Amino acid sequence: MEPIYEGLINKNNQFAYQFTVYKLTINHLPEILFVQEQVIFELEEKEFLQPLTSDEFKYILNGNGFMLGIFINGMLIAFRALLVPPIDDEQHLGLDLGLKDQELKKVIYQEISSVLPEYRGNQLQKTLAALIMQELSKEKHPYRYICCTVAPFNIPSLKDKFAQGMEIIGLKKKYEGILRYIFVKDLENVDTPLWQEVAIIEMNDITAQQSKLAEGWRGYHMEIRDDILWIHYGRK
Repeated sequence: MEPIYEGLINKNNQFAYQFTVYKLTINHLPEILFVQEQVIFELEEKEFLQPLTSDEFKYILNGNGFMLGIFINGMLIAFRALLVPPIDDEQHLGLDLGLKDQELKKVIYQEISSVLPEYRGNQLQKTLAALIMQELSKEKHPYRYICCTVAPFNIPSLKDKFAQGMEIIGLKKKYEGILRYIFVKDLENVDTPLWQEVAIIEMNDITAQQSKLAEGWRGYHMEIRDDILWIHYGRK
């Protein structure tokens, strides 16, 4: 198994460790599930994470996307996944984007990303995000839209998506009625958006955000001001 990337990180901000990034296979499934279990155990807000089942991980690892993992001394400490969603899924995020049925094959999901708690603070999510998109770009693929969902107030995940240039195009209940932001990035549109109008809305004002999104506005930035989370919305 050829390494994709190597670097150094800290554990609990004390010691430096060398890490290596590999593409994961079905043989890594037990380790993947272990990391996910540890992350869920440490979460204060369990609803922030929509965990994947063993079958869902198998679906990805058996050719419907791919996963990258970070290893230290042979132990998996973090992973990130891209998922090719089933076209017949009624919850398909391409439908939220307004795509027609024949265009849904152009959508791939940025799926779950997990880092063992003791290795947080090393920007591993950011590292894996860059590497997984780099690996995708090496392949001949039909994908134009990268989509994902994030829970409101899940600050690390929201920062991760905005840092990648993704934009909010929806805020609605998904996955058995759980409220989620819907993010998208158009790989064919590399220009920085020039917003003609801008509005800044408190994250807890769900109705105001949904109204803007229904009018074609997009969320493109998050800030914390006066201990309040704000989302910046723009319209071209």
